[in-house]
Amino acid sequence: MKIEQIYTGCLAQGAYYIVSEGEAAIIDPLREVQPYLDRLAKDNVKLKYIFETHFHADFVSGHVDLSKKTGAPIIYGPTAAPEFEAIVAEDNQIFEIGKIKIKVLHTPGHTMESSTYLLIDENGKNHAIFSGDTLFLGDVGRPDLAQKAANLTQEELAGLLYDSLYNKILPLEDDVTVYPAHGAGSACGKNMQKETVDTLGNQKQTNYALKQTSKESFIAAVLDGLTAPPKYFGMNVAMNKKGYTSFDEVLAKGKTALSVDEFETAAEETGALILDTRNAAEFYKGFIPQSINIGLKGDFAPWVGSMIVDVQQPILLVCDDCTEEETITRLSRVGFDNVLGYLKGGFESWKNSGKEIDTIHRISPEEFAEKFNENSKVIDVRKEGEYAAEHVKDAYSKPLAYINDWVGNINPDEHFFLHCAGGYRSMIAASILQARGYRNFTEVEGGFNGIKKTEKVPTTDFVCQSKTAL
Repeated sequence: MKIEQIYTGCLAQGAYYIVSEGEAAIIDPLREVQPYLDRLAKDNVKLKYIFETHFHADFVSGHVDLSKKTGAPIIYGPTAAPEFEAIVAEDNQIFEIGKIKIKVLHTPGHTMESSTYLLIDENGKNHAIFSGDTLFLGDVGRPDLAQKAANLTQEELAGLLYDSLYNKILPLEDDVTVYPAHGAGSACGKNMQKETVDTLGNQKQTNYALKQTSKESFIAAVLDGLTAPPKYFGMNVAMNKKGYTSFDEVLAKGKTALSVDEFETAAEETGALILDTRNAAEFYKGFIPQSINIGLKGDFAPWVGSMIVDVQQPILLVCDDCTEEETITRLSRVGFDNVLGYLKGGFESWKNSGKEIDTIHRISPEEFAEKFNENSKVIDVRKEGEYAAEHVKDAYSKPLAYINDWVGNINPDEHFFLHCAGGYRSMIAASILQARGYRNFTEVEGGFNGIKKTEKVPTTDFVCQSKTAL
């Protein structure tokens, strides 16, 4: 038996590849399936089943494409109603892969169809659980995403999650390995540990949600500190439930190379959003007017989802050389399939053509320290928890995730400084602000981390945030 965790950092997502006696199963595959096909061929094994723990909200799974290319059936837990051919399993139903077995444990709460897959080894011993978004390391799945579909409140869903965990997961042996669908950084939980594999026994000791004394205290603890989910989540759920365009088609269309004139014409005729994926250190020096910067070298896909939201939005890409395919792939993972093409030769080709360019006013932390005074207006776009822990004195907390809610309250005649933790998020914010006509601001390179190192700007005392409030 072999179990391999295939972890994708930018999504904080774990897919699983399991092999026994020439047969394989894959759990929660990523959108692009060729790596799985290559692995199956290399190991000379046949894919027997594709298991989905639930209808994912934060990424588009590769289940549909993988099933079409291999003939392996897709398995969901009870109550799932996919709009494509799949096996909707019964609670406690068992599937055999070689000499091992996968037992379906219906664990509703995060979503109604959410299921945990219990792996029983060759000796009949409970070996591991693939817990999806039911149980994370350090946390449990958020119970507020399925309210509308289930006609239940988040409190009622949290109660179902309690029953699932305490009646079906906690009774399992302490040495059972826990393989979750997500790790730290995912918006599917609030308090995940940085580790991606653990024992159930250790989670019983360290996971706050598994140590509650009553259902009421569990519900209160799990709901405490939850922030609103990203708005693209519902669209990803729909794609996972209804099906989607083949990734091969999405990639072929997106890899259309456009000359400067073709790119400009496409932007004017289609209303496409120009997405510049270069890093902030290059973007601010020069970019195509109205383009939005979300750097590929960062939490790219989740921020695209949170900022652009509409997965149908036409997109034109400006990329570093040879990163077009990676960009299109990572966009497709969160459902953004409508990439019309990319600028051939990148930004340099636009600049060399003599077309209009724009810039962002960016200064170093040291320059900020020299310019800062008691009358300075500072906007901090970090998360609420980061701001609460420590911030520039009298700075305004305006998280990037909610920019559409607060941007209209900015006085365009009043200058302000803009920063995040290190410069990635503040450049996203700066590009959005400038695209919407706000220009009376200065972005701070290096963010709060750089500002603090100057030791010249007054900051609040550091306050360690409670884990459930993050």
